[in-house]
Amino acid sequence: MSASKPASSEDILGQKVCSLFFNFIVPWGVGLGVGVVASVIFFRRRTWPVALSTGFGAGAAYADCDRSFNPARIPGTRIISPEEVKAAFDSTTTSK
Repeated sequence: MSASKPASSEDILGQKVCSLFFNFIVPWGVGLGVGVVASVIFFRRRTWPVALSTGFGAGAAYADCDRSFNPARIPGTRIISPEEVKAAFDSTTTSK
């Protein structure tokens, strides 16, 4: 069995940026589509529903991007320092 090499930070960043780019396109496009439909059907072809719903889609995509790059912003997430991990590991191994 060969051990797999850990991914480099550049590869991880590249994967995140690529997935976030495509995750931006979907909400933005859905917002654009909903805005166009709402503008044509309900608002006599005004432009503000298109701008508003496209902005909502872009905002949702931005929030997802922010959570991906900063996991501390996810509710209920606790960031543990390396010292806390070592202390917890030492306490479990010495108690046996």
